[in-house]
Amino acid sequence: MTEAPPTVFGMPYSVYVRAVRLTLAEKGVPYRLVEVDVFAPGGPPPEHLARHPFGRIPAFAHGAVSLYESGAIERYVDEAFVGPRLQPEGPIERARMNQATGVLDAYAYRTLVWDIFVERVRAPLQGRAPDEARIAAAVPKAETCLQALAALMGDGPFLTGPALTLADLHAAPMFIYFRMAREGAALLAEHPLLATWLARMMERPSHAATRSPMEA
Repeated sequence: MTEAPPTVFGMPYSVYVRAVRLTLAEKGVPYRLVEVDVFAPGGPPPEHLARHPFGRIPAFAHGAVSLYESGAIERYVDEAFVGPRLQPEGPIERARMNQATGVLDAYAYRTLVWDIFVERVRAPLQGRAPDEARIAAAVPKAETCLQALAALMGDGPFLTGPALTLADLHAAPMFIYFRMAREGAALLAEHPLLATWLARMMERPSHAATRSPMEA
C-alpha cells in the first residue's frame, strides 16, 4: 500500500508555509495543502492547536510524523525524501546555511515582511494608511539584514555558496514580498548580487508552483 503524501497545514500567502512548500517542490514530493486561517474570528481552530500549540502556521503531517516550525519541517523533508540534497555536507557550509536561516528568522522576517511589506503594500488594500514611522524605523534594520546576507553570500550564486540550500528556500518568500514595497525594491537595487539571486529564485519552477495570492 502506497503511503499517503504529506500534508501541509496553513495558508498559501504565508512566507513560512511557502518555504515548506518550496522545499517539497524542489525535492519533487507531492503533498496536500490544507488551508488553516489562524487569523479567522475566534482564532486558530481547536484541531489546529492540537497540531501546533502556539497556533501558528505551518504544521505538517507525514504518516505518524507530526511537526511544526518551518525550519524543522524543511530539514525533515530534505532528509526523509529522495531528491536533490538541500543541505550542505560540510560543517562550515552547513553552519553558514543555519546562520543565514537564523538571520532571516530573528531579524529579517519581522522587518522585511511586517514592518515594510505589510505597512506599505497591504495596509492600503486593507483600507488603512501605512504606518510611515514604522516603515522609516524598519528601513535601516532591513539594510543591516541585507548587508549581513550579502556578506554570507560572497560570490554566490546562492545565499550560502554555489548550490541551492534550505536557506534560499527560507529566504525567497520574504524577499518576494519585500521587493513589492518601494523601500524594499530600492534597497535591493543597492545589492545587485541579492537582486540577481532573487530573480534567479523566481525563475525556478518551484516558484510558479507555490505562487502567493498576494504576489504582484
